[in-house]
Amino acid sequence: MAVEPQIGQGSSVITEQGPVEHEDRWILNLRGLPVTRILVDSRLTLVLGSAWEITLEAPVHLSYGSILANPPSVLNPETQDVAAALPLFGAEILSAVAFKSGALRLVFNTGMHLNSLADPPFEAWRAAGPGGWRFVSLPGSELAVRSSAGAGKPSPV
Repeated sequence: MAVEPQIGQGSSVITEQGPVEHEDRWILNLRGLPVTRILVDSRLTLVLGSAWEITLEAPVHLSYGSILANPPSVLNPETQDVAAALPLFGAEILSAVAFKSGALRLVFNTGMHLNSLADPPFEAWRAAGPGGWRFVSLPGSELAVRSSAGAGKPSPV
């Protein structure tokens, strides 16, 4: 089945292809989606365009460039210590990867990288999008994946 590209704001090309599974990760296909809202309570939620939400509940690392090359800021949603995330507003996703180990990596067109590791006792993060796609970093370093279209594997994978 052919996928028709859609031109979004700016010069980014957005496709309607769903997430793509690989041996150790899922490519979330969020390229070109801007952060349109940032919500803070006991979680940090990034609304991407009008279709996807990524909710972070455990501490995450935010850095300019690779976390190995630049010291990250640690965002702690539980204590609302997330001010360093505000520059993400309006930034577009270049890459979004959900690892089957429960980790999440987002790369933005501003050069910022957001990294979330699995949290052994808690769900560290979750992502939800069209087609009923749901990704959840489960306690114990596993990734649960669901889709209402039946395209995803049952939880956990």
